[in-house]
Amino acid sequence: MEYTPISPFMRPISHAHLRVIEAPEASVQGKPINKWELLRELSKAQAAFGVTERDLTVLQGLLSFFPNDALGGNAEMIVFPSNKAICERLNGMPCSTMRRHLARLVETGLLVRRDSPNGKRYVRKRGADHVAFGFDLSPLYCRSEEIARAAEAVREAEERVRRLREVVSLMRRDLAALAEFGEELQPGLGLWDQMRDAAALTARALRRKLSLDDLGRYQAKLEAFLDTARNFIDGPETEEMITNDAQNERHYHNSNKECIEIEPGLKEAEGIALDCEPDTCEESSEASNLRQVPKIPLHLVVRSCPALKTFYAGEIRHWHQLYDAASHVRPAMGICVSAWEEAQRCMGPEQASVVVAAILERFAEIRSPGGYLRALSAKAVAGEFSCGPMIMALIGKQSAA
Repeated sequence: MEYTPISPFMRPISHAHLRVIEAPEASVQGKPINKWELLRELSKAQAAFGVTERDLTVLQGLLSFFPNDALGGNAEMIVFPSNKAICERLNGMPCSTMRRHLARLVETGLLVRRDSPNGKRYVRKRGADHVAFGFDLSPLYCRSEEIARAAEAVREAEERVRRLREVVSLMRRDLAALAEFGEELQPGLGLWDQMRDAAALTARALRRKLSLDDLGRYQAKLEAFLDTARNFIDGPETEEMITNDAQNERHYHNSNKECIEIEPGLKEAEGIALDCEPDTCEESSEASNLRQVPKIPLHLVVRSCPALKTFYAGEIRHWHQLYDAASHVRPAMGICVSAWEEAQRCMGPEQASVVVAAILERFAEIRSPGGYLRALSAKAVAGEFSCGPMIMALIGKQSAA
């Protein structure tokens, strides 16, 4: 065809028609692109191009009239169905509705009208001459790279939202668990009610589709609450698993000859323990037995010590099961029977089991597990030890990782 019209038949011309530039034939000849894949990419990036699902439905109907599955490599990509044929292909969509969505596709530059002098759509072949009037799909093909980039940007944004949503969900769960644990340690503190309310409001908000900015605000709020909760629970002098050589051990022996060789830091711990009267440890043991279960939820202990499940295949749903697990892994850790029994007398079987599980979790950092357990037993006798901060330190380390 010698001339490509830009004005529609019996319709006012607009900027959308003026943007049509007569492109040389080579500009539409390139790598073929599957028309249905291109439509899926456009569906993903529809907001960037200002089209709706109904607009894309009409475009899908027009693409179905194109005989090939691939766009490209053709001088003309014009389809010329009648309005009646298009509406039938769209499952009986009203003609007025179809025309409205066609006009929207033309306005966004994804489609171009090539109207004949009388407004009819047809193709005429006369020898080598080929003339077609209808809807030109070449703008859709020429913008395929733009559509692909926009679709990829949408996928990346959705992935960022998904990851941040997971983080906020995990932080909400940790906040609810810390509120429960903090209420047991320091009952009556108003902070725990605020934390529970914040966790409940966040859970309710996560039922909706939140934007990246909304999720960022929830994340900042939850981080502030979590930091405050850890400060209240841990206190200024958090019980840490001390691995300093000067406090726990003189040197390291890899020997199993006797218990004292496995625990080179035994002298200091024994010195502290032997300074008190024999009845003192018994009285402390009786006091500990009055509260056999530690003031910390068992599920927090199991969650903060995943290494325990690696070496113990049994279920851990009750405190006696945790005790069985600690008794099972204790010999493999190099903790002799006397150190284990002393820990049970001085801090109770349940709390001693928690300590063994925590030591196993940081086994690579502690040279003498038996000596370290004896030192903690001595602190328990003096009333200076609680296993709660030890578990919270492990939870904090896991959250930071």
